[in-house]
This record gives sequence, C-alpha cells and structure tokens, in this order.
Amino acid sequence: MSFRSPRILPALTVAVLTAGFALVFFYAPNDADQGFIQKIFYLHVPLATCAMAGWIVAAVQAILHLRTGNPKWDVRAYVSIHISVILGVAVLITGAIWAKASWGHWWVWDEPTLVSFLIVFLLYATYYPFRYAIEDPERQARYASVFAVTAGAFVPLNFLAVRLAQSLVHPRVFATTNGGLPGSMMLTFLVSLAAIALLWVTLVKLELTAKSASGQVKRLRRALDAPIQGDASRVAPEVS
Repeated sequence: MSFRSPRILPALTVAVLTAGFALVFFYAPNDADQGFIQKIFYLHVPLATCAMAGWIVAAVQAILHLRTGNPKWDVRAYVSIHISVILGVAVLITGAIWAKASWGHWWVWDEPTLVSFLIVFLLYATYYPFRYAIEDPERQARYASVFAVTAGAFVPLNFLAVRLAQSLVHPRVFATTNGGLPGSMMLTFLVSLAAIALLWVTLVKLELTAKSASGQVKRLRRALDAPIQGDASRVAPEVS
C-alpha cells in the first residue's frame, strides 16, 4: 500500500475513525466512577496528544529550515502548527465538556493540567500575528522558525506538568487500582489515538497540497502576465 495516492490516506483515516468510534460506543465499558461521560476521554486525550506532538514536529521542521534555508520546511512548520492549533481548540472544548460533567464547572483555574495546556495553546495562537507582522518574506520565515523552536520547548514542560501534578482534581483515567486501563479500554484508546494521528497527517497533507496548488497557480499567473520576449509593445517601462 502506498500513501502517495491522494485517496488512500483519507480512506484509511475514515476507516480507523469509524472503528474508533465504534469501539468507544459499543465495546469499551463505562467507567465505574464517571460513567458514560468518561468516554470523552477517548477523544480528548488523543486530541491533546496529537496537538502537542504536532507542535514538536513543527519545531523540528523549523530547525531544519534554519539549518538549510529551504522554504519547504517553513511551510511545513506553518501547516503543522496550524493543524495542531485547530486540534488544540477541540481539546479545550472537549475538556470543558468533561470538566462540567465531572466537576460541575466549565473550568478550574487551580488545575495545572488545564492551565498548562491553555498557556501553550495561547502561545501558539500568537504565532500568526507575530508572523504576519513581518513584511519581508525571508525575515518572516526565519523569525517564525525561531518562534516555533522556542515555543516547541514549552510542549515537553506541559507534558511534565501533567505527569507530575499532585492535584487530584483532574480525572486520572490511566491511574486505576490495577495500575492501568483494562484491556478493552486500552485497545479503544490506542485505536482512537491512531485515528486522531491519521486525521492530523491527513489534514496536514491536504493543506500542503492546497498550498502547493495555490503556489502553482500564482506562478502560472505571473508567467502569463510576463511580457513576451521580443514583443516591445508589451514590455512595461521600468520605473527608476
């Protein structure tokens, strides 16, 4: 199987997403403490995991851009951040729904897991105004790569905050009395994680394809607007 075909990856993504939702609703049991609402875990946690992984990928791509100067890495870093920010919005929405059902509040400010992710998300939300405040394309790409690398350093700190937090407010689904998720829950979680990861890759590839097509259209327009060599009647005068 080759992922070069434009149809295979989206079809695989839809298939795994369908399998994941089927496992969530028809296979995984309800949590003993939280009941049915715990099933949002299979969406919320994979979204958060893939969003943070996408930001780390963007940092690596930004490093490659700074080292090589190849603009393709800047474009890839931009798209990786863009898709991960979209996933981050979904993380905050699903997290608020889970918080309201579990704690009775849409948000708890003294919960380090929530606040740390929000801080990282807001940091990446400033990527766009920062980038487009710079008019020169080369400086824009270079400074954006520095931003992506610097912001990427905060992502592992967010993960460490989640693992080391002593607060018991945030639901600890992995921390059961048996030392982990039951087999049925773990299988459902892994399939859901794979589905969201495939969704991230698919969205990234689609946006990169769209940007490539847009760039080709712009180059074609410039070529059509360019004066024909030897036709002096179509040559615009230069402005000194």
